[in-house]
Amino acid sequence: MFDKILIANRGEIALRVLRAAKELGIATVAVHSTADADAMHVRLADESVCIGPPPARDSYLNIPALLAACEITGADAVHPGYGFLSENARFAEILESHNIHFIGPKAEHIRVMGDKIEAKRTARRLGIPCVPGSDGGITDDEEAMRVAADIGYPVLVKAAAGGGGRGMKVARSEADLLHALQTARTEAKAAFGDDAVYLEKYLEKPRHIELQVLGDGRGGAVHLFERDCSLQRRHQKVWEEGPSPALNAEMRSKIGDTVAQAMQELGYLGAGTVEFLYEDGNFYFIEMNTRIQVEHPVTEMITGIDLVNEQIRLAAGASLSFTQDEIQLNGHAIECRINAEHPATFTPSPGRIAYFHPPGGLGVRVDSAVYQGYSIPPNYDSLVGKLIVHGRTRNECLMRLRRALDEFVVDGIETTLPLFRALVRNPDIQNGDYDIHWLEKYLSAGGMNDGGA
Repeated sequence: MFDKILIANRGEIALRVLRAAKELGIATVAVHSTADADAMHVRLADESVCIGPPPARDSYLNIPALLAACEITGADAVHPGYGFLSENARFAEILESHNIHFIGPKAEHIRVMGDKIEAKRTARRLGIPCVPGSDGGITDDEEAMRVAADIGYPVLVKAAAGGGGRGMKVARSEADLLHALQTARTEAKAAFGDDAVYLEKYLEKPRHIELQVLGDGRGGAVHLFERDCSLQRRHQKVWEEGPSPALNAEMRSKIGDTVAQAMQELGYLGAGTVEFLYEDGNFYFIEMNTRIQVEHPVTEMITGIDLVNEQIRLAAGASLSFTQDEIQLNGHAIECRINAEHPATFTPSPGRIAYFHPPGGLGVRVDSAVYQGYSIPPNYDSLVGKLIVHGRTRNECLMRLRRALDEFVVDGIETTLPLFRALVRNPDIQNGDYDIHWLEKYLSAGGMNDGGA
């Protein structure tokens, strides 16, 4: 096992990793920018190192500064959390060259799954169902029109190196396609430095369903059921739940076994998430995230398994601590991402938290690094915390969530708490009747402007 872990991140995920490390008896090192000097993970870590000024490129993305922090403190492992350098294959390779363990997958798997085109090729080879589309990058407009005519409109133009909805455009006709290609290439080049794009069939009313996996890097791998992440705004997840209201036990078992077998064949190491669009009984692979997810607590609540603990153990060379048959689905869990944003306009609202009262009680968990008097800086994402609620049934979970949201108080800044109080009372949400377009339609129809009614 590792002696000391450096946590190359900030906010609630840094605190989450710190807690797992402490429960394993491992010393911790927090790194921070000058903007995060008063952060909770800095206060609770055994050691802390300032790695630069507020801009992420000069601190949390500064690989030489992170390496120096490892050398200064004697850290023998690095946990990257999510975001920042968590899916940077070069960072993993640099750490390895300095005899420092990267708590995550092998660099080759990060690289393959980080390229959307290569990820789809790999998924097909492993027997994972994919969305119909181009076999690789589209090099010219004529090729794009041929592919689109073959799979049928509407089609989706996607950046090969993309994410978060950038470089993604829908085309419903040949005329739309030419404009979509140009716009997607421009956006992709600006956002990722790579203008490669590919085409997929556009699904009209899919759900976004993802499978949590763990692998030991030696051919052992399991799935830990699914999370439904269909409630999204601008391709950013807002509300996640597990299990999905749209799946039955047979569907769940079939896709889970398919993904677990694929990860065994791949020799995958650590935690990962295989993401699908789901429509009319069919799953279509869209991407794989080779890191811990923001919404991982949903899986922890329905399985009782500490995913970050497993990440650390697996990176240290341990075997999986359970078999597939030993992983049991227990009840229902929902996570709400509470951001420092206006609940209707989503305008950022950084600033000082004057009063902070998180909810409690049976089945209620709050993952947050903020505290009363803490100032949320404007330099990073606006996450205040994640409210995760568990119940024996989905209905019990929804009622518990309603109660917990009504207890949650954050004063001094705007938050998205009112949005979730409206959503939990909405009949479509209560019935599990929603897709990836539902939330944006709700918002555009003025759902929050009339108090969420």
